Amino acid sequence: MTTAAEQEFSRLELDLNHCRANYQYFRSKLRPETKLLVLVKANAYGHGAVEFAAMMRDLGADYMAVAYAVEGIELRKGGIMSPMMVLTTGSDFFPEIIDYNLEPGIPNLSTLKALCGVLRAKGKKNYPIHIKLDTGMHRLGFVPSEIPELIDFLKNTSRVKVASIYSHLAAADEPQHDAFTLSQIELFRQGAESISQAIAYKPMWHILNSAGIERFTQYQFDMVRLGIGIYGVSAVPGVRLAPVASFKCKVLQIKTLRPEDGTVGYGRHGAIPSEGMTIATIPVGYADGLDRHLSCGRARFLLNGHLVPTVGNICMDMCMLDVTGVPASVGDTVTIFGEEPRVEDLAETLGTIPYEILTSVPRRIRRVVVK
Repeated sequence: MTTAAEQEFSRLELDLNHCRANYQYFRSKLRPETKLLVLVKANAYGHGAVEFAAMMRDLGADYMAVAYAVEGIELRKGGIMSPMMVLTTGSDFFPEIIDYNLEPGIPNLSTLKALCGVLRAKGKKNYPIHIKLDTGMHRLGFVPSEIPELIDFLKNTSRVKVASIYSHLAAADEPQHDAFTLSQIELFRQGAESISQAIAYKPMWHILNSAGIERFTQYQFDMVRLGIGIYGVSAVPGVRLAPVASFKCKVLQIKTLRPEDGTVGYGRHGAIPSEGMTIATIPVGYADGLDRHLSCGRARFLLNGHLVPTVGNICMDMCMLDVTGVPASVGDTVTIFGEEPRVEDLAETLGTIPYEILTSVPRRIRRVVVK
């Protein structure tokens, strides 16, 4: 585990205490027997896959899930041996999925048949799989009319064992769609019940995502899937979860500019006012996930207790800030997002969602776990 003492100019700090607080918040909403799966796909929503998965393992997560086999393999090689679903399963990586003891999500019969062919070649039986039902998201999964054929296949193969049946809510975070969400849950219950009765054993059922855990707790079934919530973003107005990630960097240089110096940055979009200005240059740019639409004062970052605006266009590897009147020195810490400003604030400015900002922080920014 990397310590804060090893920080570099730019880093994404992962606060273990904040992570624990969020985990306990969601765990408190569940029955003791309900299992909790944590999503660590997309480099753990940008937080660092191995680092964050290790935190989840130590906090007691029952399952983890990734989008692609390559993500699961990375975690296995990093020492994460927790039960792990692969949500987006094609037919090209089944040998690797089996070799690394990953559990594939199965969205259609052709995928299931392809998997069984590989299992047969490897002499495997009762391999754990997760059946995906399409209840209204219309992305992946078996629709109700396909369930009878699925049941027939499952009853006539010993190659797989259904570990769980699951679906995905499309709008659990939006109250205006609550009737649709409830219809999804009912359609899921019907499909999961049909499959469970036909195969004569009870797999786990799960449909709730983070918003579902907060807003539809009574439908937790056997397991829930915790994604954006564990990272510190709530679906409930007024609930302020603790941000796990803080994107920080250090000031590289400070300059005092006069009006005759003209402009700052590419395209000369940063005009120097008549009274002059002081700018600080930081080593974070659009290649580090800092969207160029935050240029020219559209975002403010925290420096020594002050929110200071961007100046001119954000560069690939750097950005300039207006620190006029703010005490600042080379080496001082600037917070791009964290407790202030929050990632939600930047998302609102950009007209997007926190997921996009978090997952845009590239791997060249080192992840540092702090306590």
